[in-house]
Amino acid sequence: MEKIEHPFFRKNSFTGVLDKNLKKLEKRLGISLSVRGNSLMIDGNQEKVEFAKYYFEKMKALEEKGASLKEEDFHIALDLLEEGGSHHLKDFSPAEALNLSRKSVKPKSLNQQEFINAINTYDLVFGIGPAGTGKTYLAMAMALSFLQNKSVNRIILIRPAVEAGEKLGFLPGDMQQKINPYLRPLYDALFDLTETEQANKLIEKGIIEIAPLAYMRGRTLNNAFIILDEAQNTTKEQMKMMLTRSGFNSKMVITADITQIDLPQPNKSGVLHALKILSSINGIVFTHFNEKDVVRHRLVQKIIKAYQKAEAKSR
Repeated sequence: MEKIEHPFFRKNSFTGVLDKNLKKLEKRLGISLSVRGNSLMIDGNQEKVEFAKYYFEKMKALEEKGASLKEEDFHIALDLLEEGGSHHLKDFSPAEALNLSRKSVKPKSLNQQEFINAINTYDLVFGIGPAGTGKTYLAMAMALSFLQNKSVNRIILIRPAVEAGEKLGFLPGDMQQKINPYLRPLYDALFDLTETEQANKLIEKGIIEIAPLAYMRGRTLNNAFIILDEAQNTTKEQMKMMLTRSGFNSKMVITADITQIDLPQPNKSGVLHALKILSSINGIVFTHFNEKDVVRHRLVQKIIKAYQKAEAKSR
């Protein structure tokens, strides 16, 4: 068993955060961890123990620089190290929380942090990855933050209304009632982040608009934060139409899960086409998420891994 004596373990805030994280960090590092008094006890394979010691030394250095480390910061820093980014870790600093009316939001993984950084820096950002990785939720949080800071005048939330076995014309109700089920996930994210009364007022005033993709044709969207969600279900023509809607002082975020394409011809997805022809354009950023970014029930991560293995075998 290796024993590490770190002065910062006397700091209650650090110890408290670490205590919450021990089981998760044990699993990721492949070793056994425990805090005894002012010491961190590490037990396990020598190579993994050495890596863990190096990791905690780096975290100590961050703490000594004045960083107030939260639970998610331990995992983002570990992501950096696992990807061979030790030279980047010295410049790592915990992300600022997005303080919204109902809650504060912080990235919980390196890819999530890169997604937020990209949105802050660039006007067109793609977030591509499996379900539960926080793509839509973080995009919504960023949109509300931009609106709150008066960086944009309105938010436009868009989804393609893909007919999964049912024709819209046969569904009950008027057109708005017919398309609402397709838009429900956007409402869910909005109302989770914003007080219900405030969100409803913003929708009533047209400051937040939630609409199907077909309603965007012919429009120019200035001073807006635009989110196109579930974009894997756009055709090439729809994607081109949407990407050319952005006007002056606008941000556009495209989210997609290319493992869940519901189009009759999946290979004609607008996102797959965009990946091929836009990846090399300066000013357009593609952020890719994976199972490590999943923030839903822990089983979701295992399910995604299982499907990825099955798909890899079938190729």
